[in-house]
Amino acid sequence: MARIEEELVSRFESEQQKAVLNVLFTGNWFKGTHAHILAKHGLSLAQYNILRILRGAKDRMNMQQVKDRMLDRAPNATRLTDKLIAKNLVERVRCDSDRRVIYVSITRNGLSLLQEVDRLIQPLMQEYTGRISAEEARSVNEVLDKLRG
Repeated sequence: MARIEEELVSRFESEQQKAVLNVLFTGNWFKGTHAHILAKHGLSLAQYNILRILRGAKDRMNMQQVKDRMLDRAPNATRLTDKLIAKNLVERVRCDSDRRVIYVSITRNGLSLLQEVDRLIQPLMQEYTGRISAEEARSVNEVLDKLRG
């Protein structure tokens, strides 16, 4: 992969500015590599994220819990979940004691689709993670956490 200066044909005011823009650029690059795989399965990145969150949950979740765990905190998470419900990938259940509370959980079809998609995405993730050592990853994580304050 080319250096960011070559990719963007640009100069930067500082190494710090370059680093922040590199994070944004690289994040979008990662999204792009996943988006075409997910599109073939009728999923957006946000819908895939919701399915993964629900798969990892020990029990059903309310929508606020799902939103709190999303990588991209989309304000339209409920609408995205409605689309997953329409595809029979997620199910909705109202709380018996408080009808205003709605829980969602992943269905067997949702789990099956995730397994299929994972078989395609896992090799990509292994390729990416294989490019850096555990120590490099730890350093990147520390810097990114520091940037977010």
